[in-house]
Amino acid sequence: MNYKMLSRRKALKHITVGCIAIGMPKVLFSQNDQIMKRAIPSTGEKIGVVGLGTWQTFDVGNSSSAQEPLKEVLKALVDGGGNVIDSSPMYGSSEKVVGDLSTELGLEKELFCATKVWTSGKQSGIDQMNASMRKMKANPMDLMQIHNLQDWKTHIKTLYDWKDRGLIRYIGITHYVDSAHDDLERIIKSENIDFVQVNYSINDRKAEKSLLPSAKDKGVAVLTNRPYSGGSLFRKLRGQHLPEWASEFDCKSWGQFFLKYLLSNEAVTCVIPGTSKEKHMIDNMGAGLGRLPDKGHLKRMIELIS
Repeated sequence: MNYKMLSRRKALKHITVGCIAIGMPKVLFSQNDQIMKRAIPSTGEKIGVVGLGTWQTFDVGNSSSAQEPLKEVLKALVDGGGNVIDSSPMYGSSEKVVGDLSTELGLEKELFCATKVWTSGKQSGIDQMNASMRKMKANPMDLMQIHNLQDWKTHIKTLYDWKDRGLIRYIGITHYVDSAHDDLERIIKSENIDFVQVNYSINDRKAEKSLLPSAKDKGVAVLTNRPYSGGSLFRKLRGQHLPEWASEFDCKSWGQFFLKYLLSNEAVTCVIPGTSKEKHMIDNMGAGLGRLPDKGHLKRMIELIS
């Protein structure tokens, strides 16, 4: 069967059915088949290039039936060599679900936990961050980010202090709209920031113009959110076959096509698509395997999407 000619959904269905039929394990990664890692510029520590976002997908409360498939998602992330998981107090119960499930699975030491402060005022920020650390069972927190730059001038002082005291390991800032890119860039140029998280996809490429080059120049790691443009990329290409030339950079699905485009940019440290399905987590991890698109491929990819 030629998987290059299948949609993401159909390809995953055939892979899953085939594995069940011959008794293969569901997780398709061996110790010798792990995703690539990239260094955090400020320290040299390496993290997996494909991570996991938790907006909506992990906001399931205490429902055991809803939590069960999320355990498989976390296992697939770690089995494939990934470790970054990103959350926020804005995401409902997601932080607590991440903390509870990772502890239950014994994966808490395997994960690089990132969350955010999303409030105004110094004490409110401190209280919220302490609550996030308790919920995610992460002490120290690997990465604390200022969510959408809310009251960032207040929170940055607290984050500097917490980093000095060893309560957090890295400091970050985030946003999800193009209009915030100039502000993000000004901050990474003027402050001692370890990470910037920004919206970036093959059909939303504004970050390429100045923000990503500045992050690379300043030695700031980059997390990318909205890599599928809120799912619109899949809807746009529904019914279309993956091009044959995608095999030249070891791409087997549209999801990998979109993620490999982002990872071809050396400024990008890790992409963090969200999912609540194990099969999609496995597919996403495939973007961190094998070759990446070259300049010629990138041009063709943009032309195809346009």
